[in-house]
Amino acid sequence: MSPLPKTLIVDANILFSFFKSSSERRRLIEELPNLGCNLISPEFAFRELLGNEDRIKKFGKVNELAFKFLFSLLELKIESFSESVYKEFLSEANKISPHSDSTEDDSYFALSLAFNKCPIWSDEEAFKNQSKVKIFNTKELIEELKL
Repeated sequence: MSPLPKTLIVDANILFSFFKSSSERRRLIEELPNLGCNLISPEFAFRELLGNEDRIKKFGKVNELAFKFLFSLLELKIESFSESVYKEFLSEANKISPHSDSTEDDSYFALSLAFNKCPIWSDEEAFKNQSKVKIFNTKELIEELKL
């Protein structure tokens, strides 16, 4: 297992889990910054959360007030970057992104390339079907941190 990265890109599915109080992913999002790991994500991932607010409230068993509080906490824990930061890497990212039929995941890989091949935290198994960018899944991070 490689050492804990200084910067880690967090995908939207990980962010979704932050709203569930018993989530291991939530615990990691809270703990990683304390261990010196900067968490970052494409800005669109936060828009996606807002667009799925009703679904997230149901999944996380949270009300409107709790959703807003947790969302603002998430914004403090994870720095978001607009497409302008990684736009020049989108075409290369599309070549390595495992879902070639969709450009949805390209932003994560482009952000990674913009940050010198910074690793991505994703439980999407297909993300590991490439060799350009290191992918950590939740289980690997828990093992790495011995939580």
